[in-house]
Amino acid sequence: MSLSLIGIIFVQGYWINNTVENNEEQFSFNAKQILISVSNGIQYREFEEMFFPLREIIHSIEEPDNNTIRQLLNLSIDKRTKPFEYANEILEEDAKLFSSFINFNIDTVRLKSILNRNVENSLQETQSSNTELSATSKLERRIKGLTDLQRKDYEILIGEIASFIPIHRRVKKKEIEYLLKKELEERDIKVGFEYAIYSRSLATKVRSEDFNLDHPATYAIALFADDQGASEYQLLVNFTGKKQYVLSTIKGMAILSIIFTLIIVIAYSSALSQLMQQRQISQIKTDFINNMTHELKTPIATINLALDAIKNPKISGDKEKLQRYMTMIREENKRMHAQVENVLRISQLEKNELNIKKDRQELHDIIEDAVTHVSLIVENRQGYIKTHLGALKTTILANDSHMTNVVVNVLDNAIKYSESEPKIDIYTENVKNSIVLKIRDHGIGMSKVAQKKIFEKFFREHTGDLHNVKGHGLGLTYVKRIIDDHHGQIWVESERGKGSTFIIKLPLIS
Repeated sequence: MSLSLIGIIFVQGYWINNTVENNEEQFSFNAKQILISVSNGIQYREFEEMFFPLREIIHSIEEPDNNTIRQLLNLSIDKRTKPFEYANEILEEDAKLFSSFINFNIDTVRLKSILNRNVENSLQETQSSNTELSATSKLERRIKGLTDLQRKDYEILIGEIASFIPIHRRVKKKEIEYLLKKELEERDIKVGFEYAIYSRSLATKVRSEDFNLDHPATYAIALFADDQGASEYQLLVNFTGKKQYVLSTIKGMAILSIIFTLIIVIAYSSALSQLMQQRQISQIKTDFINNMTHELKTPIATINLALDAIKNPKISGDKEKLQRYMTMIREENKRMHAQVENVLRISQLEKNELNIKKDRQELHDIIEDAVTHVSLIVENRQGYIKTHLGALKTTILANDSHMTNVVVNVLDNAIKYSESEPKIDIYTENVKNSIVLKIRDHGIGMSKVAQKKIFEKFFREHTGDLHNVKGHGLGLTYVKRIIDDHHGQIWVESERGKGSTFIIKLPLIS
């Protein structure tokens, strides 16, 4: 059962870990798709912006030259929004940088060939267009009407021309932010992001304030790549909420899995605990039966021996011996009756059937009465019981018989667990509105575990031989129930080999 539970926990942990890894892979795939879409969006937007002016050249000039290309670049830059001002940037590019370009390495013959090759199609598109369409709509239709080869030629040409424009004029921060947010919303991915454009491993002005190149969730894509896939620029994006997002995707199932696993663990622990308790109870009951049998067997055997002796003609004529055996039978009978009464008392207490009537009593009188019950046993073992009754107020509300039995049981316990002659001291004192009774012995003492269980039913501290100390483990349970019924408290202080002190605290009445 334990191995099955460990296996379930292991499988649950493996499943959660595997799900997290799969979700991280899915997130990485989505992140790459987002960057591809953003890169394509920026590149397509630039193509549109530069394609329109380039097509207009067809109608205005016969052969493009460097001056014409410079005009095209100026026109493209002027059509863009003004650049933002940045502080603490790594590359200090300026709007005046473009004016330093004097010689362009553009093949004007190839440019003319491309323009002339497409002019006929352009004129046909213009003539066939609906006159009600706007200029922008006509240009969009022109772009869509390009063949793949024509579009590729234009992309190469525009890429060569745009390469002379500073990156912070080709791409705006707002555009990157807009495209990233749009792509994330379309995929329902709720994460934060930081971005930057790098040129040959050097940061440019196009970057967010909190971008960190060493962030673990950083993804990169080539920007403005040529037909060979090579690019001078890279767009890098930090997805700052990646870990939280990945965990949130499995949070519900993980919580349910953990809850159900905990329920199984708790149920298993409870079942195991109950099993151990049942085993302990079974052992305790076995001990009780053995001890009770032992307690009853001895007086029964004594009575049988005494009866056999009385039947002997020699004994029947000796009145002194006859009286001795009769007294022995009476005492052993009382002993058996006391054992049965103890069991019945506990049963009645548990069913709340024991009727305890309380009257005003003097605790010192009860103590003196209890001492007389055990004094002969103590003297027979050459021990002593000394009383140190220091309490000035001793009036309590109690049942005389049951409270006397309480003190007798505690004294009897002290006598039983004294290996040599029993030495018992009894103390009383007043503490506020209570009287405290302490019964101290110099016996074998008890362990810390025994101190916690000493008042449990059937519990007995063994000293090696199961029956070396007579009793059935009910005396102190009875004591605890009676003290509780009198609204008092009882506890024990003990140390192995140094004896025990039972402390009873009862409320006083005026």
